[in-house]
Amino acid sequence: MRRSLSLPVGLAILVFGATAMAGAPGATYHRTGQMALGGKGAWDYMALGSGSRRLFITRATHISVVNVDTGKVVGDIPNMPGVHGVAFAPDLNRGFASCGGEGTVVIFDFNTLKEIGRIRAGSNPDGICYDSFTKRVFAFNGGSKDATVLDAVTGKALGTIPMGGKPEFAVTDGQGQVFVNVENTSQVLALDAQSLNIKQRWSLAPGDGPAGLSIDLAHHRLFAVCGNGKMVVIDSRSGQVVASPAIGKGADATAFDPETGLVFSSNGDDGTLTILHEDTPTQFSIVSTLLTGSGGRTMALDTKTHSVYVGTATLEPVIGKLLSRIHRGYKRDSFTVLVFGPQ
Repeated sequence: MRRSLSLPVGLAILVFGATAMAGAPGATYHRTGQMALGGKGAWDYMALGSGSRRLFITRATHISVVNVDTGKVVGDIPNMPGVHGVAFAPDLNRGFASCGGEGTVVIFDFNTLKEIGRIRAGSNPDGICYDSFTKRVFAFNGGSKDATVLDAVTGKALGTIPMGGKPEFAVTDGQGQVFVNVENTSQVLALDAQSLNIKQRWSLAPGDGPAGLSIDLAHHRLFAVCGNGKMVVIDSRSGQVVASPAIGKGADATAFDPETGLVFSSNGDDGTLTILHEDTPTQFSIVSTLLTGSGGRTMALDTKTHSVYVGTATLEPVIGKLLSRIHRGYKRDSFTVLVFGPQ
């Protein structure tokens, strides 16, 4: 995922709030808490472990595991160079992490967090997805612009699929299809998880620079959040664009809550969380826009409590070797996970 620090928001944005659309359906969200985790290193993906209350947060060289009910760190998975994403195979009691710094996928025991194996992938594996239908793991390599496919049971590599561009996030329909955004071509690809073939390439216009992707299985909808402030909604059967509601700039992650019909987009450049409601499969209304703070670009959804977790940190100026070169970095030990929930 994107790691840009070029954010137009200042530290004042840590004053949190919400602007709700009058008459919009769905619950009104507000900030309900925070988990001050600190620690060194940036962060990328975060995901709530299937059937658990543990939030897995990738932290550059390791994965922090946090109990979302207590806000406490309950585990850590070390030796993860350039870790980007994490996926879970609950039926196999396994987790999988993409380590972009060394071009590997690390397999770990979901309960003990101990490493089981380390498999060679392509260059800079980023997004990662487990398909329960085929029991296969798909690691999407941003550097080599392809996907490495693993047998989740044996841990063996099964093949490589050329993407024709830089792949980003991916989701599965649970029926043997995997969908992945391609950032530099602004497309979403439909993959056959069994044959390892690309079935379709669909344009995401008017979206540009897609990153996060989520899915509504019941209505066959894919939600691709794009860097140019658009969430492009397409039919996962035909590839037809059915809506393109506005969101914040620099969106990097999205999630869909099937129980409430809400779609979330975390927008790193704006430091906002956009919440939309799926009124019909072709109509979407903005419920609220929440301020999240510096770099709040990745997120995770808790479908049990309907809470959303967004990572952020405090920005501060950093002076480089040349005094004329000043850029912004994150203040040490300022990493915090913000919690937003319904009233």
